[in-house]
Amino acid sequence: MEITIDNIAEQTIINIKGRIDTATSPEFEKAIAPVIAGDMKDVIMECKDFEYISSTGLRLFLVLQKSANAKKGSLLIRNMNDDIKNVFNMTGFTALFKFE
Repeated sequence: MEITIDNIAEQTIINIKGRIDTATSPEFEKAIAPVIAGDMKDVIMECKDFEYISSTGLRLFLVLQKSANAKKGSLLIRNMNDDIKNVFNMTGFTALFKFE
């Protein structure tokens, strides 16, 4: 898994490449900790090269969503492939997030 985080204007863009599963979720959680603790309200998850998500990954997406909501900001998920979007649909998470 590769994660890059960029602050552009008033947005934080998190680019995920690879998988978020039980083995990689601690790395992802550590990478997003400054985003959660920081002042940036609006977060964009760029998922063009995102291949797989497990329940631990779903939990971390929820953590980001709650953080954005608490700051009166938003979390936008962009370019998610259909297989991962189906996981969000099956778990009922689609209703909790904004997709583009």
